[in-house]
Amino acid sequence: MEKLASKLAGIKTVAIAGHVRPDGDCIGSCMGLYLYLKENELDIKCDVYLETAKEGFSYIKNLEEAKQEYDSQAEYDLLILLDVSSPDRIGVAGEALKTAKKTICLDHHISNHGFADENLIEPEMSSASELLFHLLEEEKITKDVAEAIYTGIASDTGVFKYSCTSPETMRVVAKLMEKGIDFSSIIDQSFYEKSYVQNQILGRCLMESIQVLDKKCIIGCLRKRDLDFYGVGPKELDGIVEQLRLTRGVEVAVFIYETKTQEFKVSLRSKSKVDVNKIASYFSGGGHVRAAGCTMQGSIYDVMNNLLKQIEKEIKEKMQ
Repeated sequence: MEKLASKLAGIKTVAIAGHVRPDGDCIGSCMGLYLYLKENELDIKCDVYLETAKEGFSYIKNLEEAKQEYDSQAEYDLLILLDVSSPDRIGVAGEALKTAKKTICLDHHISNHGFADENLIEPEMSSASELLFHLLEEEKITKDVAEAIYTGIASDTGVFKYSCTSPETMRVVAKLMEKGIDFSSIIDQSFYEKSYVQNQILGRCLMESIQVLDKKCIIGCLRKRDLDFYGVGPKELDGIVEQLRLTRGVEVAVFIYETKTQEFKVSLRSKSKVDVNKIASYFSGGGHVRAAGCTMQGSIYDVMNNLLKQIEKEIKEKMQ
């Protein structure tokens, strides 16, 4: 695989950006690349754009330098997008897609059909962070860069238990561990640790969840009034759909939360058989075979009924 350094010839300014509501892979890959360029490409001025990250990622070096608002006066020779599957998913720096002299997208989503000037899409890889590792010169990866990349891989593999985890993924992880990172602390802080309020909202969602389709599907839902009552936003909802997925006997887990009147964000997970990317794509969303999402309009009952029609179809097809 051609190294990233070959694409930086003559480049003086670089913008790095991820997707809306950045998760661990998005943050890890963006910050990993940002730190790497700052440490190894001293002639390049580099900015990283990310929406505010949850507190659990505060150990990542220089995360406070990520810009939450795009500088419309900035001129970039190159925009590098990481973990972004489509133009409408770009977070803070969407404007740069039109204004940067060159754009590159590094991604692993099967739903990404390529929208940048140059696209490196590797759906067989666990994460954008794993892909990034292969594009960097290993000997130049410091402990700080390794911590960020490890964060991304651990996040998108569900701490190395999802089906996207390959032997090559674990070889990459071993090389990152050799850089001296505190891997167990990273997993605790970025993946498992929750605030008291997060535990409360998780408990509320689990308590009110329902099982349908012969208990092969579980649905948890939070209304806007629930989020307002607990004072939480999307960043505090990480891990809910995964906890639903762990319910015994369930193949498909659905977590729905209301973003505004008659608009809902839907997260889908499956255990081993159902392709939830196919379901999400039906509703103009996307993602991976075992993890995907979409945004839907209508009443909560419309959303659940429409989802269940597609989920039932997939369960019948894959679980006969």
